[in-house]
Amino acid sequence: MYSRPEANTEFFIEHEIKRSRFLCFITQASSEQDARNFVQALRGRYPDARHHCSAFIIHQDGANPMERSSDDGEPSGTAGQPMLDVLRGSGLQDIVAVVVRYFGGTKLGAGGLVHAYSNVVSDCLTQVRTVTRRRLSLFELSLGHADAGRIEAELRARGVTVQEVTYGARVQITLAVPTEPEQKAMLQDLVASLTKGGGVLKEAGHTFAIG
Repeated sequence: MYSRPEANTEFFIEHEIKRSRFLCFITQASSEQDARNFVQALRGRYPDARHHCSAFIIHQDGANPMERSSDDGEPSGTAGQPMLDVLRGSGLQDIVAVVVRYFGGTKLGAGGLVHAYSNVVSDCLTQVRTVTRRRLSLFELSLGHADAGRIEAELRARGVTVQEVTYGARVQITLAVPTEPEQKAMLQDLVASLTKGGGVLKEAGHTFAIG
């Protein structure tokens, strides 16, 4: 389970420091390509800007998140890395931040640049609305037609998520529960009770839910 920015939404803030303009944009990115596409889109929207610095963190199932950053012509370590540090501190994943800078004619120095890029991303994050992405385990339950409707209704009434119901020679019900072992055990006990021990759950992979 992790949090990420609300989908299909662009968050924005602007700072002006010694006549340099720092325009920060943050959005959701579900892949490295999504993040890079966002950077390129902003290059297209602001082609006359001096720098388009970026940082992103992408969730990877079963592995550490992917993290990338770019100073895009600013002195090494003064833009992309400070931006990435702020994103890390937020705890969010599937997130990309781009800071478009228009140079105002006064050099800020390394410390001033780190401060500027860090602060504009930090302030933009205060506007970001987030959602939680939860990993769920899927199980298939095969039932006879005579009992399927009643058992499906009971499962829904007990708060179990019914992903899909397929009718054939038997009724196949796909159920989703949080991945924690105790949640799986509770589902198994519930199915055993409702089917008087006749229902067998078959693992059917994983899915994700946003909420």
